[in-house]
Amino acid sequence: QVQLVESGGGLVQPGGSLRLSCAPSGTASGYIFRISDIDWYRQAPGKQRELVATLTSGGGMNYAEFVAGRFTISRDNDKNTVFLQMDSLKPEDTAAYFCHLTRRGTGWDYWGEGTQVTVSS
Repeated sequence: QVQLVESGGGLVQPGGSLRLSCAPSGTASGYIFRISDIDWYRQAPGKQRELVATLTSGGGMNYAEFVAGRFTISRDNDKNTVFLQMDSLKPEDTAAYFCHLTRRGTGWDYWGEGTQVTVSS
């Protein structure tokens, strides 16, 4: 079993930056974390959860069009942490942000509880 813990959310003004972190806990979680694909999703009130960015175990990165050029996903294997650096934040980026772990062929499908990001002046 893997628990994912997000942190780094908060209130920021438009144009500002935040860095979200996702780290695992649980038995063998570090190993599972390092060999899995990690996604960041977000969900705004009244809207469906949407994919923001993906970082594969091989280092490949993909971004939703609405964050491309503003957000950067990265991994620090020594710290067992995946980051989402969010720059040039807009009010429409306001949402709960969730970390998600999968690995093809394993059935692994784990979610964190989310961290709230609010972009407002």
